[in-house]
Amino acid sequence: MNLLKQINSPADLRQLTRGQLKPLANELRQFVLDSVSRTGGHLSSNLGTVELTIALHYAFNTPEDRLIWDVGHQTYPHKILTGRRDRMHTLRQLGGISGFPRRDESIYDTFGTAHSSTSISAALGMALAARTKCEDRHAIAVIGDGAMTAGMVFEAMNNAGIYDDINLLVVLNDNDMSISPPVGALNRYLARLMSGRFYAAARQVGKTVLPGPMLELAKRFEEHAKGMIMPATMFEEFGFNYIGPIDGHDLDALIPTLQNLKKLKGPQFLHVVTKKGQGYKLAEADPVLYHGPGKFNPAEGIQPAAAGKLTYTKVFGDWLCDMAAADQRLVGITPAMREGSGMVRFEQLFPKRYYDVGIAEQHAVTFAAGMACEGMKPVVAIYSTFLQRGYDQLIHDVALQNLDVTFALDRAGLVGADGATHAGNYDLAFLRCIPNMVVMAASDENECRQMLTTAFQYNGPAAVRYPRGAGIGAAVAPALSPIPLGKGELKRAGKDNAGIAILAFGSMVAPSLQAAEALDASVANMRFVKPLDVELVLQLAASHAALVTVEEGAIMGGAGAAVAEALAAAGIVKPLLMLGLPDRFIDHGDTVQLLALCGLDADGIQASIQRRFEDILKPAPQRQAIATE
Repeated sequence: MNLLKQINSPADLRQLTRGQLKPLANELRQFVLDSVSRTGGHLSSNLGTVELTIALHYAFNTPEDRLIWDVGHQTYPHKILTGRRDRMHTLRQLGGISGFPRRDESIYDTFGTAHSSTSISAALGMALAARTKCEDRHAIAVIGDGAMTAGMVFEAMNNAGIYDDINLLVVLNDNDMSISPPVGALNRYLARLMSGRFYAAARQVGKTVLPGPMLELAKRFEEHAKGMIMPATMFEEFGFNYIGPIDGHDLDALIPTLQNLKKLKGPQFLHVVTKKGQGYKLAEADPVLYHGPGKFNPAEGIQPAAAGKLTYTKVFGDWLCDMAAADQRLVGITPAMREGSGMVRFEQLFPKRYYDVGIAEQHAVTFAAGMACEGMKPVVAIYSTFLQRGYDQLIHDVALQNLDVTFALDRAGLVGADGATHAGNYDLAFLRCIPNMVVMAASDENECRQMLTTAFQYNGPAAVRYPRGAGIGAAVAPALSPIPLGKGELKRAGKDNAGIAILAFGSMVAPSLQAAEALDASVANMRFVKPLDVELVLQLAASHAALVTVEEGAIMGGAGAAVAEALAAAGIVKPLLMLGLPDRFIDHGDTVQLLALCGLDADGIQASIQRRFEDILKPAPQRQAIATE
């Protein structure tokens, strides 16, 4: 690591000779592998961007030139080269550095990116801001082929193509591998670009582009491309000057190409071809397995995990297959998250009813709406954080028409190491305000299966939210049994009928039951955020001195707010404590730690209730004495 230790900023990198860059790339790749194997994190994508990262920082004057990464999980080499090498051991840990670019972490992180397909829009904004302020700097967006499937990308390119005087470069990092296998017509188009005679000729362009007169380049290209049926690339039709494809692991191709592209005005598009997992054979062979591993021994690779508690994702995947076997109308839809959403087996068993639409959440929701119009029963498997991207479609295309679409919301609540960008903290608030929606929160694995059945059988839009990872270890019954719509259940009755009633939602039922043991409180598993079990709320309000709501979601507008609204509508004034996620973004870290910091573990729930309702929790004679005084 002799060369890497000398690099504390891209300015140091630019002091190296070209001959030192290949050894540096080898050191950087090994450091990424060693680092991620100790902390866990994203691996395949970062091994694939080592040379590209070096070339970009070497050719451009970062941070004066703005470098925007899309998506951000490919930025570990960038972080290491921009002064964070010595903090990589804290990656994605509480108080440590983020796994994604963050503007408040480094001046080299010019734009926060963790959701995909935003980079070209942001880079165009920066390029036009520079033009407006008469500043001579470049904006470079690095985007993957998977992220190119999103409509936002084409909106940005359509906008950018009309400006011929800006310093904008889009680098397509084409590794033929998003998180799930790439899909769609764009993927086939890129494959054609890299096939046959065209790729054989074009891959040489990177070594010769622009050093000589443009006329000579044109002659060479024309000579190689005789007989080629494709007159122009799609990117050129958008107004970009297209160069490529070139080998994204060949520094001798990358650096001169980038250096010469700096000399051109207008939107530039560089197509580079890389390989996920480059340099680590196990990751090259299975980039999906090594996409986001936990800690592992690089010499041995990732070992099969010991059997443990069932994950909610597995519960959903099993339910989907079982329900599909029972109902031929079921179709499964995912926006490029087949593995993450637990749909691998469903695709194998029901390939004609499986639809991966690519990274296109808006399209996924409206596509489901179209299916529902024709009598199908679509199930959209989507992370809570990604449903935010299809919110207009959820309202306008599904709920407004009261269409029969089931939404399986994985990763609801805090998600740990991925942090604020991926946390599903807002679905309860943004779903419950939509007419016609049914919203459920699962408290254990069996209830999750029952709720999915309930949502599927409901003739309208319905959502089931469940957290990341394993449940509490509840046995899952094989039957496809629903639960009564809009009905909660009393899980624990406190001995003192004048005491506290805890109304818990979803993942907060288990810690609420633990807290209730110490407080001798009643606990209700509310199950439904919408329709809320108002009868149960009023019953508990009548028989208890105070109510507490607990949810793993934003307090503002969430499930607790629904309870408050129900009490107000009934004209009931009752002390009410609402516990949930605070009005701030929750940083990355271990989920158990984060919940404790938010006061949403058993001890935190108990402590909050004791602070608020100290008098109510005192023994009856003591309360009577206080009242008499």
